[in-house]
Amino acid sequence: MIRITKIFTFETAHVLYNYDGKCKNMHGHSYKLFVTVKGNPINNLDDPKNGMVVDFGDIKKIVKEEIVDIWDHAVLVNGASPHKSLGENLQNEGHKVIFCDYQPTCENMLYDIASKIKSKLPSEIQLAYLKLHETENSYGEWLAEEN
Repeated sequence: MIRITKIFTFETAHVLYNYDGKCKNMHGHSYKLFVTVKGNPINNLDDPKNGMVVDFGDIKKIVKEEIVDIWDHAVLVNGASPHKSLGENLQNEGHKVIFCDYQPTCENMLYDIASKIKSKLPSEIQLAYLKLHETENSYGEWLAEEN
């Protein structure tokens, strides 16, 4: 079994409802996402992907379509909280708003990312690990064996 990792970056803001620290104000991050998948390298001379677990380009396509292109330069808002009206106001002013059904913390974003990526991977490839940096020195991790 081999693991391969592709790294992505995107800019996203979020609003944390009822948070008691200075991050209770809407703010953004330069996120850095590490996506690790695992599988066995293809062993077939006739396959153009011979020797690969999966083409890095295929991982890039999935993550860009499911996460990066949607969340980049957007504001994540918990649609089940009173902040829904804030999100609607921002949207009415032309801002890109993503309504989540969760508090948009790094931790919950990882669950969402894992779900979206896993649903698009070929059956022979498994999502193994995610790491999401909110800042250079603050990040969360998702591990398949614990979920």
